[in-house]
Amino acid sequence: MFMQISKNLQDEILSEIENISNNQNLYQEKNFNARTDVIDYLEFHVIDRLNALIESRDIPDKINSLKEYALKIKSHLEEVNRCMFQRLRSKISQENYRGKILIDLMDKHFDNNIHAFFLQDTIGYDNLDIFLNGLLDIHDLPGETKNREPEMVYYQKTPARIILELIKRAEFKPQDVFFDLGSGMGQVTILVNILSSVISKGVEFEPAFCSHATACAANLQLNDVEFINTDARYADYSSGTVFFMYTPIKGKMLTDVLQNLNGEAKRRKIRIFTYGPCTPEVAKQNWLIKGYEIMTGSGEFCEFHSV
Repeated sequence: MFMQISKNLQDEILSEIENISNNQNLYQEKNFNARTDVIDYLEFHVIDRLNALIESRDIPDKINSLKEYALKIKSHLEEVNRCMFQRLRSKISQENYRGKILIDLMDKHFDNNIHAFFLQDTIGYDNLDIFLNGLLDIHDLPGETKNREPEMVYYQKTPARIILELIKRAEFKPQDVFFDLGSGMGQVTILVNILSSVISKGVEFEPAFCSHATACAANLQLNDVEFINTDARYADYSSGTVFFMYTPIKGKMLTDVLQNLNGEAKRRKIRIFTYGPCTPEVAKQNWLIKGYEIMTGSGEFCEFHSV
C-alpha cells in the first residue's frame, strides 16, 4: 500500500514539473508575470513539498531526483530573468529604455495590465516589486550602520504599484524637481527619473542606504539623480517642487519637516504625495489642499498642493 501511494505521488509531482518544463511560453522574456508565478510555485509547492518528503523515512530515491529536476527548471527560469534584467539595465544606461518606452515594455511583461496592480486590494508586495528589485537592485542590500532616532521609522520599501501611481498622478513637467524624503535604497528616486526624466533627489539618514542607492544610479548612468545623506529636517529643499513621503518619520520630526516645506511653499507652489500613516498629519496642514486620495490595500495614498 505504501509503495503504491509513493508511486502515485511521484507521478503527480513529475507531471507538474514536466508541464512547467514543456511550457515554452515561460521562457519568453515578455512573460515575466507568469514566469514569476511559476518560480514561486516551484519553490513553495514543489521543492518545499519534496524537502518534507526527503526528511521522512522510507521514501524512494526517485524523490531526490525529482527535487534536482525541479531545481534545474527553476534555475533555467531564473536565468531568463537575469539575462533580461542585464539587457534592460544596459538599455537604460544608454538612455534607450526610459520614459514611455520602459513603461510600455513593463506593461507587456504584465499582460498589458500594469496599472491594475494599483487597483488590487493588495497588502504587501507583488510581482511588480520583484520586477523592480531585479531591474534596479544590482548589489547586495546593506544593513543599517547608524542608530535611528526614536521618531525615525524603520525602512520599508515603497510598493512598486505606489511608485507607478505617483508618477502617473504627478504628471511631471520638465522644470520639476522631485524629492523623496526617507529614500532608503533609492528605488522611488531612481524610477521617477527613469520614467519621467525630471531631476530626482533622495534624502536618506542612513549612510549605507545612501551609498547603495548612489551606486545603483551610477550603474544606470543617471546623471540627474542625487542622494543626500542627511536628516530630513536639515535638507535643502529650495529647488524642490514635488515631494514624496512614505512615512519616514513621525511626531515632532514630521512636524518640523512640514514646517520647512511650508517655508518653501511661501516661495513657490509645491505638491506633496504621501503614503501610509503620515497622511493624516499632512492633511492637518492648513497651507495644503488635498487634491487626490485613495485607499489601497496597504494604506492611504494622497496628493496635496500648497495654497
